[in-house]
Amino acid sequence: MIKTSLLLTALLFSALALADQSDFQQPLSVDSDTFFTDIQTSNLVYERNVIVQQGSLKILAEKLEIDGSAGKGAEIFIATGNPATYSQLMEDGSRVEAEAQEIRFERADRMLTMTGNAELRQSGSLVRGALMRYNIETQQLNAERGDDENGRVRTIFEPAQRQPQNNNQEENQQP
Repeated sequence: MIKTSLLLTALLFSALALADQSDFQQPLSVDSDTFFTDIQTSNLVYERNVIVQQGSLKILAEKLEIDGSAGKGAEIFIATGNPATYSQLMEDGSRVEAEAQEIRFERADRMLTMTGNAELRQSGSLVRGALMRYNIETQQLNAERGDDENGRVRTIFEPAQRQPQNNNQEENQQP
């Protein structure tokens, strides 16, 4: 069953566009109502109405902790909320959106780790799980169920929208 879920998830994302690479060339900004930093340890804490933005990449949270001890460009962002959200525009113009109680963004690896009621939506499809790891750059997703024996990874594929057929024969006749 786990192999089937992984296969379906792989199929879901295999034909999708990559993240807009120009996002990662943009400055990263953080806005919030309050801010605290410990300069010696390179740790920063933002609270209330936190907005992280880099190009079209956007994370919204109630609290954001940044571990900058690994250096510039290798920071680890831990966003929490009820839920915290992530969204980003893809190269093909579609949008990927995610939410979880905690979203960990490893800037150097462009990796999101979402825990607690995690959901990821793209191109009309949805994946839910207790824990998800999503590589923004390659769009590889790994989802796991929680410790709760009723918890499961769920993928929902939306049906394709069909174009109505024109049954009017006069419009289909050639002159």
